[in-house]
Amino acid sequence: MNILVLDDEKEIADLVEVYLKNENYTVYKFYTSQEAIKCIDSVKLDMAILDVMIQGQNGFQICKYIREKKLKFPVIMLTAKIEDNDKIKGLTIRSR
Repeated sequence: MNILVLDDEKEIADLVEVYLKNENYTVYKFYTSQEAIKCIDSVKLDMAILDVMIQGQNGFQICKYIREKKLKFPVIMLTAKIEDNDKIKGLTIRSR
């Protein structure tokens, strides 16, 4: 399985990578949204783990980009946000 990990906090991204690699997943780890988009466009991914509060295009925007490309893999939003409206926004992102 190919998994995209996007987080601008190096320690968090590195930790997620370690756990996934220990389970024999192939990890594509990035610290910027621009790098992640290049990966989304060029690699067949099976899942994405996205930081919501990343600079540039945030995790919600990257998720929307994935859905607009009609990619059907699951997306996990990695966030410290706890407000109900943020949760609802993350769960309802889809292409137009």
